[in-house]
Amino acid sequence: MNAPVTRRDAVLGIAAAATSFAAPTILRAQSAGRVVVVGGGFGGAACARALKRAQANLQVILIEPSTVFTSCPFSNEVIAGLREIDVQQFGYDKVAAEGVTVISQAVTTIEPQLRSVVTADGVALPYDRLVLSPGIDFHFEALPGYDDATSEKMPHAWKAGAQTLLLRGQLEAMPGGGTVAIAIPANPSRCPPAPYERASLIAHYLKTTKPRSKVLILDAKDTFSQQRLFEKAWKELYGDMIERIALSQGGRVTSVDPATRTIVTEFGNYTPDVANVIPPQRAGRIAEVAGAADATGWCPIDPVTFESKLVPNIHVIGDACLGGGIPKSASAASAQGKACASAIVNLLAGRAPETPRLTGVCYNIVAPGYGFSLAGNYQPRGDIFAEVEGGATSPADAPRELRAREATEAERWFRAITADTFG
Repeated sequence: MNAPVTRRDAVLGIAAAATSFAAPTILRAQSAGRVVVVGGGFGGAACARALKRAQANLQVILIEPSTVFTSCPFSNEVIAGLREIDVQQFGYDKVAAEGVTVISQAVTTIEPQLRSVVTADGVALPYDRLVLSPGIDFHFEALPGYDDATSEKMPHAWKAGAQTLLLRGQLEAMPGGGTVAIAIPANPSRCPPAPYERASLIAHYLKTTKPRSKVLILDAKDTFSQQRLFEKAWKELYGDMIERIALSQGGRVTSVDPATRTIVTEFGNYTPDVANVIPPQRAGRIAEVAGAADATGWCPIDPVTFESKLVPNIHVIGDACLGGGIPKSASAASAQGKACASAIVNLLAGRAPETPRLTGVCYNIVAPGYGFSLAGNYQPRGDIFAEVEGGATSPADAPRELRAREATEAERWFRAITADTFG
């Protein structure tokens, strides 16, 4: 949910040919090289477009099973009834129009020694370089009682789409005076400030439709990004409607019981009317299949090239990588995708890659016309990205005019990044 604070489906020749093979078949074409990108979100799509723009005769293949991408940034507004989900959805026609081969398949196998990926229909696609941008998956083992079936009763809505609409429907059906509980995991996780933005916008929905209701935050952290700004806004806009129980107060969720919709914490049990449970996370499963994820569940990389520390010729970008100080956000994923593309073009040409400097901004909307932001600059330092000078955050005591302006800037940022990524 992140330029500084002043702040579809196109299946081309390879995919058509693929349907005629039952066993893995190698498909190769003449080109300056072939780069396969797995995952068509903000990082993967940006990387694919940047690769093709940097070197027109480079063969670039984007593999993404979904023909429509649903954006997580601004999906909290869908949950709160402030926008419809169709404005969050984007296809891949314009990515394909730039010469990127888009294949709507899942990848089932990655064979690093052969430099090949195998899709669900049995086609093996060789690569010179492979980029993984798989986003996140959930670490269900870390939260007893929670799994895919449970998420239909206690939605996470942390992957935008059907879960977003499920949580919205539960809020709409909740009786007046009810309680919405949001269980927030420890870091690292996707877009760390987003759960608090969600709590804010749910409170806005409840204040306007069911004013006797309450939002309860059960948090596995004691502190969080932009905490002072959030808490000031909550007091100003919502009074005592939002209550947060931090880690040291027993807020960490240890298990759930979907049969009774009970959330169990270290110091007590809660049975809210609506339970939004965001589980602990790790890199998308294909990263583990590739051998690029370590014991943490995330992917260590060389921050200059984004190449895996564990598997040669495989690069990992976006939420899945261990990025150090750089947040797991759309803005960061897009910046990483472009920087990774530049590094790969240089590596294929036998040139030394340039050291990237990445900029990202995270916007948070706590009510219509009320927003704030956090911008940062990041460069490689050792094995990770570290924040360097030049970042900025919204002032805590800014007038409402600035809050309104930042809300407008957030909308402008969303239109710009989605146009840049998907056309």
